[in-house]
Amino acid sequence: MNNERTQRKIDDFNVNAPLSISNSERDLLAEMSEWSKKGYQYLKEKRISDAIECFNKILTLDKNNSYALVGMGDAFRKWGAFQEAVNYYQRCLNSHPGNNYTLFGLADCYKMLNQYRKAIEIWEQYLHHDDKNITVLTRIADAYRKVHDFRRSKAMYLRVLAMEERNPYAIIGLGHLHYDFKEYRNALFYWEKMLEFDLDNVDIRVLTSIGNCHRKLKTFTEGITYFDKALRRDPYNFYALFGLADCYRGLNQQNRSLEYWNRILEQDPRNKVILTRAGDAYRNQGDHERAIEYYERALNIEFDTYAVLGLALVARNQGKHEEAIASLHRLIRQAPRNHRFYLEMADCYIKKGETDNAIETLEEFQRFGIRNSPIIERLEQLKS
Repeated sequence: MNNERTQRKIDDFNVNAPLSISNSERDLLAEMSEWSKKGYQYLKEKRISDAIECFNKILTLDKNNSYALVGMGDAFRKWGAFQEAVNYYQRCLNSHPGNNYTLFGLADCYKMLNQYRKAIEIWEQYLHHDDKNITVLTRIADAYRKVHDFRRSKAMYLRVLAMEERNPYAIIGLGHLHYDFKEYRNALFYWEKMLEFDLDNVDIRVLTSIGNCHRKLKTFTEGITYFDKALRRDPYNFYALFGLADCYRGLNQQNRSLEYWNRILEQDPRNKVILTRAGDAYRNQGDHERAIEYYERALNIEFDTYAVLGLALVARNQGKHEEAIASLHRLIRQAPRNHRFYLEMADCYIKKGETDNAIETLEEFQRFGIRNSPIIERLEQLKS
C-alpha cells in the first residue's frame, strides 16, 4: 500500500502544475517534483535524513505544499518521532482538509501515542474516501479494542471478515478481543481458525495465545501441547516458557514447573516475578532453603509483596509462627484489603492453638464490608 500511495503522490505532483506559467516557474516546479520523487524514494530506502532534506527544500519555496508536508510527516513517523509527525500532518490538513494520505499517517501516529480515540476519529474520516480499506477497518477495530469498546470492535472485525473471510488480522483481533473480556472459549474459536489455514507456519503468537486460553480455563494439559509447539519453534520464547511453567504449576508438578522457571532465569536472572514463582515451587516441594534463596534474590532487586509472603509461609512451615505473623502484619498494613494475608495469618494462629486470635483476624477483614467467600467459610469452620 505504501508504494502505491507514494507513486500516486508523485503522479499528482506532476499533473497538477498549472499550464499558464513562465518557463522559469515550470523549471522550478519540475525541480520540486524531482525533490519529491527523491524524498519518497529515500523513505522507501529508510534514508530518513535525506528524505527530510528533500522535503525541506520544497517547503522553503512552498510552505503549504501538501506532498512535502505529508512526506515530512511520514519521515518523522518512520523515525518514531510521532508528535513531530503529527505537527506536519496537522499543517497539511489546515491547508488541504480531507487529504487522505495525511489522515492515514495522522491516525497511525495517534495510535502509536496511545491516543486511540483520536486515532478512531481520524480513521473514520479516512473511510469517507475509501470505506472498503481493510487495513483501516482492522486498525479501527484494534483501536476500539484498546478502549474496551467490545461492541464496536467486534462489528468492525466482522465487517472485515464479510469482505475477506480469511483475513488473519481480523481473526486474530477477534481472538484478542474475546480474551481481553475473559471470554476464553470464544477466543479459542477464533485463534483455532488460524490453525485450519496453515498449521505448520502459523504465527508462534497464535500458539502461545491458544496455550494461554487453556491456562486461563485450567485445561493445563491442552495448554502444554501448544506451548510445547511454540517452544520447538523458539527454545527461548518467554511466553512459551512461562506458559509451560504455569501449566505444570497448575498440575502441581513442581519439578517440571521449576525446569521452565529456571530456564527463564537463565536469560533474565533479575526477573523478580519469576524468582518469586520459583521460590513458591521450591517451598511447595518442601525445599525451604532454596525457597528462601530465591525469595531473597527477588527482594534484593526491589520490594516484592509475594516474596515477603513466601518467606512468611516458609517461616510458618518451619514452626516459626511469631516470625510469620510479624511479616503478615507488615503486609496487611501495606495492603489491608488483601484477604489472603488474613487467611494465612489465621492459619498461623490455628497452628499455635490460638483459635480466638484466628477468628479475630478474619473478623478484622470483614469490617471492610467486603463479602469474601473463603473468609466467610473459614470463619464458619472455626466458630463451629
